[in-house]
Amino acid sequence: MTHASDLSEFDRDNAYHYGVMRRAIELIDSSADPLALDHIASEMGMSAAHFQRLFSRWVGVSPKRYQQYLMMDHARILLTERFTTLGTAHELGLSGSGRLHDLFLRWEAMSPGDFARKGAGLKIAWGWFDSPFGPALVMGTDRGICGLAFSAEMGEDEAMADLRCRWPGAQFFENPDMLHDWVKIAFGAQDRPGETAPLYLIGAPFQIKVWEALLRIPSGYVTTYSEIAQMVGSPKAVRAVGTAVGRNPVSWLIPCHRALRKSGGLGGYHWGIPVKRALLAYESARADVLEC
Repeated sequence: MTHASDLSEFDRDNAYHYGVMRRAIELIDSSADPLALDHIASEMGMSAAHFQRLFSRWVGVSPKRYQQYLMMDHARILLTERFTTLGTAHELGLSGSGRLHDLFLRWEAMSPGDFARKGAGLKIAWGWFDSPFGPALVMGTDRGICGLAFSAEMGEDEAMADLRCRWPGAQFFENPDMLHDWVKIAFGAQDRPGETAPLYLIGAPFQIKVWEALLRIPSGYVTTYSEIAQMVGSPKAVRAVGTAVGRNPVSWLIPCHRALRKSGGLGGYHWGIPVKRALLAYESARADVLEC
């Protein structure tokens, strides 16, 4: 993780808040029944009033309301009320309704030839950071973020091995300072109008097409694997699309968590279903607040 001594007072404050929110989400998500505000606040070591203010400022809704977004059937509600057809999303202006799309439209992809060399010649920096959804491993080249993994479910060692094995020919070196500003933008730790967190997509051509389609899904909305298959011109390749979605190395920023099964089921998620549910709940809550 980034060390507190390496951060400004502003960043330390945000890291602390992220830690509280992460623990609160884990507590809420692990409970089979709704939890009372007093109980959650006590577990966080705060008064109920203080925790309510902090939580509502970070998420935009109360802890009670947020728990409704974490219900198992929330995915089906999303599919009914917030389904987007990717071919018309931009024409309808939906892509402007989510802050992520304003921030992360600047991206480029590695050429097929470079990808075939399995990252040979690439220098990839990495670092561990606190995020609203648990510890995050972030990797990047001089062109932008190329990897983002959540380790809350699988563990830090496995998350590191998972990303490194995707580009076995690359040289990896620890340098969180190189990535720090991009990570702050990525997780909204500071307001930087006009700045972007650049993405550098390292994948096979078909994977790149699928990841580009994912970038069209607005924050707070969802689509289906079959809809993505239609969008990339391979309507019968739903299984292949699902594999490409699962191989997305840049979680959260390339929003593979917004892809659901036709039935409304969450489907799989490479970094763990609890993380996927938390991501969808967070974005749904934020979208509802913005529309009010």
